[in-house]
Amino acid sequence: MYATQMPHQYSTNNNQPNIRLYQVWRGNNVIFLLSVSLHPYIYAYTLIFGPDVRSLLLTVSLIVTPVIFSVVLLLFITSARDPGIIPRSDHPPEDDGSSVCSDWPGVHGPGQGLPHVKDIVINGVVVKVKYCQTCMLYRPPRCSHCSVCNNCVERFDHHCPWVGQCIGKRNYRIFFMFVSSTTMLCIYVFAFCWVNIKKIMDRHHCNIWMAFVKSPPSGILILFTFISGWFVGGLTTFHLYLIFTNQTTYENFRYHYNQKTNPYNLGCVGNIVEIFFSKIPKSKNKFRENVKVNATLVSATSMPMGHALSSEMLKLSLDSEIGNAYSSQMESIGGSQQFGIQPRNANWDHTANLEMTPATLAD
Repeated sequence: MYATQMPHQYSTNNNQPNIRLYQVWRGNNVIFLLSVSLHPYIYAYTLIFGPDVRSLLLTVSLIVTPVIFSVVLLLFITSARDPGIIPRSDHPPEDDGSSVCSDWPGVHGPGQGLPHVKDIVINGVVVKVKYCQTCMLYRPPRCSHCSVCNNCVERFDHHCPWVGQCIGKRNYRIFFMFVSSTTMLCIYVFAFCWVNIKKIMDRHHCNIWMAFVKSPPSGILILFTFISGWFVGGLTTFHLYLIFTNQTTYENFRYHYNQKTNPYNLGCVGNIVEIFFSKIPKSKNKFRENVKVNATLVSATSMPMGHALSSEMLKLSLDSEIGNAYSSQMESIGGSQQFGIQPRNANWDHTANLEMTPATLAD
């Protein structure tokens, strides 16, 4: 507790218990005594509030609530939403005869292997659709496989380490709102900190350096928001350019589209409408649904906690099973006398996996 020397009128004698000043304080203040022990020193602090200290909570809530809803909530939604993950296939698709590019590397035998790349035409421009060996499917246009998340993501923009999530078709809009609102917050704090410094200079008739000494938080916030503002402001400007030209970060760095070769450019107004006013598609993954897993794996995961397989071990086991099944399948094809892969339309649908709907082609 904070020990303050008692005034003479409140001093006690040996026959009375010790009474501290805050206990007989005649004002209406609310006093808190704090002590912080950092061996071998003890630091004591006294917090003296006015009688209406509860209004401080209201003021703090009025300041913090807009920040939470405009920045923190957008950050959480961006990070927690499915960015547009495409479910993996359990087996590779069949060759439909539309292959125009080189065979899939690593596949040998008398039968023709799956092509690594296929060409499709979107708005008069040839676009290459790649085969993903990890997910065993042909990626839809503008889709890419994220090496960090290990998923194919629709309209893949980039993997953001600050958000900890891929930015794709289902969360790009929220991501841009988060970045732009953070930029506006930095500008707001930066501007009003300078207003506060100017008022201090006028009130105390001092120079700018003395004003910073009298209000250190304002100086710290000015420096912090100036540095942060350049970063998030530059990011906002860059993504505005991408939105106006209907590009993704991945496409901008890899393909260097121009106005004639970008098959997705709908014009400035059309691009804005597509990004901000189009309906966000539902997630293609139902993470709560039941799936069929090998009985051995299920029994292993139902063992006591000390012997149960971890989720990572289960994933590795599933990937191993799928890989073994595919290897056996390719060996049987290679050993047969047929010169093509037999179609399996009942198990895999080209239309469902390529998703060549008008909405996707325009995306």
